[in-house]
Amino acid sequence: MTEKKFLIFTGLIIGVISVALTVYGNPANMGFCIACFIRDTAGSLKLHSAPIVQYMRPEIIGLVLGAALSALIRREFTPKGGSSPLLRFVIGFFVMLGALVFLGCPFRMILRLAGGDLNALTAVIGFIAGIGAGVFFLKRGFSLNRAYPQSKVEGLAFSILQIVFLIVFAAVPTLLVFSTSGPGSMHAPFLLSLAAGLVVGFFAQKSRLCMAGGIRDLFLFKDITLLSGFVAIFVAALIANLAVGQFHLSFEGQPVAHTQHLWNFLGMSVVGFGSVLLGGCPLRQLILSGEGNTDSAMTILGFAAGAAFAHNFSLASSGAGATTGGKISVIVALVILTLIAFFGTFKKGENK
Repeated sequence: MTEKKFLIFTGLIIGVISVALTVYGNPANMGFCIACFIRDTAGSLKLHSAPIVQYMRPEIIGLVLGAALSALIRREFTPKGGSSPLLRFVIGFFVMLGALVFLGCPFRMILRLAGGDLNALTAVIGFIAGIGAGVFFLKRGFSLNRAYPQSKVEGLAFSILQIVFLIVFAAVPTLLVFSTSGPGSMHAPFLLSLAAGLVVGFFAQKSRLCMAGGIRDLFLFKDITLLSGFVAIFVAALIANLAVGQFHLSFEGQPVAHTQHLWNFLGMSVVGFGSVLLGGCPLRQLILSGEGNTDSAMTILGFAAGAAFAHNFSLASSGAGATTGGKISVIVALVILTLIAFFGTFKKGENK
């Protein structure tokens, strides 16, 4: 099977799995959302106290472990790191703020569209604009510096942490916090969620699925190979939603969404811009962490810190729209990412 055909096959599987998770309990249009699920997990670990978004999401655990299993089987487990880890943490932090102003990662953006949520259209445009900004700097030499080989222990550390979370969830759940209402209280059965994460992580590792990378490659090389996987996710999820009666075409009344188009646009602009600087979207960062990339693991810690900060200081949006703090955080994020991109490009070139 060619790379493109395998990506399409992977996308079709993931699209169906995503809708199945909503049928069995996950929030509508949220079969998978990396940003939302990391936020819920951070809440379950008591990193924030927002009572409606606290649940240790097994899908995140499964994604990392599925990717690790695939990488080990395929002999692609290559521990490496040291590529500006603190900058990656900071970029990850701001990417999460942007995602929570929109209320979703690129993955959920596609699933929202497939469920009929037209608010995601402006988010798609913003995401593409942010990627375009990142590509501008990539063409001029932006880099977060090279990564270096790491020990196997370091490469496995993040996957081992997921196993610890799994054991705690199964054996001593009283150590965690669980929502009794709101999105955090809505979830598919534990084993189904874990299995879904394992399958998606396994296939995403082999296919190298990445939406930000797909649009980046379209801009840089006119190559739609990576993008075809997300198109397949959209098509499969759309058909599945129609089949189970979950397709509702509208701007108003969409689940866990708001209609403030400017902030949907700008929030996902941050996500697109940051994802290009990081070298992959939030889903791709999880997959890379399973492959032993400690820089991606540091990025995910940045995501978690951003989620905790957003909910502790009322920066995350709700169905009513973006908060004042959230709006300010998006503008700050765009400024900070532009500065990081500038100094990683032009000032670096001056020092050579």
